[in-house]
Amino acid sequence: MKIVLLGPPGAGKGTQGVVLSKSYKVPHISTGDILRDAVKNGTPLGKKALVFMNKGELVPDEVVTGIVVERLNQKDAESGYILDGFPRTLRQAEDLDAALKKMSNGIDLVLSFEIPEAIAIERLTGRRVCKKCQANFHIKNIPPKKEGICDKCGAELFQRPDDSIETVKNRLKVYEGRTRPLIEYYTKKGILKKVSGVLEVNELFKELRQVFSDAKLI
Repeated sequence: MKIVLLGPPGAGKGTQGVVLSKSYKVPHISTGDILRDAVKNGTPLGKKALVFMNKGELVPDEVVTGIVVERLNQKDAESGYILDGFPRTLRQAEDLDAALKKMSNGIDLVLSFEIPEAIAIERLTGRRVCKKCQANFHIKNIPPKKEGICDKCGAELFQRPDDSIETVKNRLKVYEGRTRPLIEYYTKKGILKKVSGVLEVNELFKELRQVFSDAKLI
């Protein structure tokens, strides 16, 4: 099972990616997590990526592609993987296809999470993260027991810079301009399936199980 998750910020790709990873025992590979780790650790890549992330812009292709391909070569990805947040541009998609071809590999299915812009904005601007343990909350959907305080460790919650209203709107604009063309790219390849990012997590999982069954992936 080699899957790509497409969709605008706030469409629920990350949440569903975790569910699918646990259910089908394949790694959930999020480029967002990889880049945030690099930023946190102050690596050269992290410093370069931070400039773009804080503006809500996509990190340049050359910074991301090599890291992802390297990750796909690790042993735990041999039987499959779930790519979340990559590719984001046509160049990344083409470079990924070329790299996978050399590995005698290929993407089985691309899931495009569809969601209205207003819902995406509400989801993203309401997110809060623990400064200490990095636990995730949402002021509406997953509120902490005490406002502004992490339930797990008692540390302060904060809003990531890339979840501010201005940055979120720019992220959605960037997605439409640079990532939407991937839908056409993968549609032409006959491996794209559109799904609703508005559905509750378990509802969507049930729908995806049927999609995988139809595609003979399970």
